[in-house]
Amino acid sequence: MEKRALHSPDLTARNVERIAELFPQVVTESRDAVGNVTLAVDFDLLRQELSDHVVDGPQERYQLDWPGKRAAAFAANAPIAKTLRPVREESVDFDTTKNLFIEGDNLEALKLLQESYLGKIKLIYIDPPYNTGGDLIYEDDFAVSAAEYLEKSGQQTSSGDRLVANPDSNGRYHSDWLDMMYPRLKLARNLLAEDGVIFVSIDDAESANLKALLDEVFGRQNYLDTIVVEMSTTSGPKTVNAQQGTIVKNAEFVHVYKRSAAFDLVRHVPLLDGVDDFDTHYSVWLHDDGTLGSVADQMLADVTVGADIRKLGLGNKSGFSVNRMDDLLAMSEAANAFVNANLSRIARVDRAPVSAQGRSTEVGRWETFEADHRTYLLTTLQGGSLQALIPLELNYRTSDDYKPRFGRTVIRGDLWKGFYQDMGNVGKEGGLAFSNGKKPVRLIKQLMKWANNTTGGVVLDFFAGSGTTAHAVMEANAEDGGGRRFILIQLDETPDPKSEVATAGFSTISAYSRERLRRAGSQVARGLNLESPSVDLGFRTLRVESTNMADVHISPDAMGQSDLLSMVASVKPGRNGEDLLFQVLLDWGLEVGLPVDRGSIEGREVYAVADDALIACFADDISDSVVREMAARHPLRAVFLDAGFATDAARINAEQIFREVSPETEVRAI
Repeated sequence: MEKRALHSPDLTARNVERIAELFPQVVTESRDAVGNVTLAVDFDLLRQELSDHVVDGPQERYQLDWPGKRAAAFAANAPIAKTLRPVREESVDFDTTKNLFIEGDNLEALKLLQESYLGKIKLIYIDPPYNTGGDLIYEDDFAVSAAEYLEKSGQQTSSGDRLVANPDSNGRYHSDWLDMMYPRLKLARNLLAEDGVIFVSIDDAESANLKALLDEVFGRQNYLDTIVVEMSTTSGPKTVNAQQGTIVKNAEFVHVYKRSAAFDLVRHVPLLDGVDDFDTHYSVWLHDDGTLGSVADQMLADVTVGADIRKLGLGNKSGFSVNRMDDLLAMSEAANAFVNANLSRIARVDRAPVSAQGRSTEVGRWETFEADHRTYLLTTLQGGSLQALIPLELNYRTSDDYKPRFGRTVIRGDLWKGFYQDMGNVGKEGGLAFSNGKKPVRLIKQLMKWANNTTGGVVLDFFAGSGTTAHAVMEANAEDGGGRRFILIQLDETPDPKSEVATAGFSTISAYSRERLRRAGSQVARGLNLESPSVDLGFRTLRVESTNMADVHISPDAMGQSDLLSMVASVKPGRNGEDLLFQVLLDWGLEVGLPVDRGSIEGREVYAVADDALIACFADDISDSVVREMAARHPLRAVFLDAGFATDAARINAEQIFREVSPETEVRAI
């Protein structure tokens, strides 16, 4: 029966295994000081295999570099002896929800999720610290001392002589931020699905560094765009500065990267901004008999609309011109009703599709043409050129503005205007005040809408803050019936004593975020008007903590060899069966959001995960009859507490029972 070590995966070892799959001849064995044998890469042989594609030594190359980068990369790969402990009392619908709220350092949490969610995350949105001088709170173990930093960065000699002036403002400010971001982004990339996408909010302080870092981690070829989000206007205190010639900040940025080319195969949904002005190119009227006419003439001929045109003085001797359409629509309800009722008859002339080349139509008439799974309307102008006619109905859609409306729209590009309107109310979203750094729900919902890859997928935010991403997921599911799940990770950070979070009585940001999710879930449920909404509005709280197992550290000199062989790791005081179960789920690479049923066999607590995908019993006295009843359920996996078997013979016998009753079951012990 295999025994499990129960720690996060060693990502360096995983990378060596991947190299071994591609180039088995470059991998050899290495023995450390205590005699442990591991796989190692012969870089000379690997260089030969890659020939001209390797950069040697100090040769100049294009790259992002900073003091501490190598240590940050090592930090991403190093395993940790941590686990995720369930916290039922801080959860909502713990047994049924598939959503996760993880409290703890996101670097550790991302490591713990590597096996369970590898390649499963459809969309990542993060709003990391903007590095404004006082917001960097992730003090990672690989941070160097001030003296080490000065020497590595060339600002100080080994004897301590300073080489440049103002060193603190010259570099470390940015290096510390990059040290923090680099390993987290590397781990996040592993979790993204092949058709996944990551959105990262930032301001101008670190935007350039962040993009260079994302280029390195995700590949420059996977860069999609940088969205400019209008977050404020030049008003209030900003006006004074602007009047003095200062260029004030109105925008923030969202860098967008795909995981791979598979993302391009997903049909993305264009976002639409409303346009109040009438496009005067829409001047052609499509008669039912196939002839063409004038929109202006049709409006003037309509009894009610024509009367308004004359009453408002918008006509002239030659009739009515669509150049006066905006004035008319602003003052005539009848004109608005006329346009909305005839969207399919009002059209503009545009270039004909390539598939229509070689066709001809009668001048002054229109006809349909089927191609590319679409219906085109074609006409020939007096000069003989073939043109397409685009009905106004194709341009009249519900906008994605702050106040959505049905009307004429334009497709939004990478300039996302008007989010300053959301910022006026964002502090109240979720029913709790959190005005500093809170992002609008609409922003994240529209990122998900455009990506169009999350309807049944997992959305991850590992800088969760106030919990906006989870709120957006709940609202999106309520609106389109989707089955999105969220994973939020938030450090149990202590808020500023003067902040709204602290004055509201919350001791940590994570506690605030959970309360925001409870209130947001209730709000969404009320909108559904159902007592038991089908939308998953719960969340399972897990906390990053040390491993559940108490390691035994006794030298061979202190005990006989037989004593050492009989010793097993014991469970730490205060840890229970459910704690062990979630550590096993992580170790086995199973999602920690799977449903868990608790039962008993002969008085021993038994856990069944996802219809016996895994069955576990961590009792300290496991009998053959208990083992046999568990085996009779034919689970895919079974796990026991090693100390629960009185003797080695009992452990071997349990394994034999599974071989006889359920040979397909994988059996392990911890």
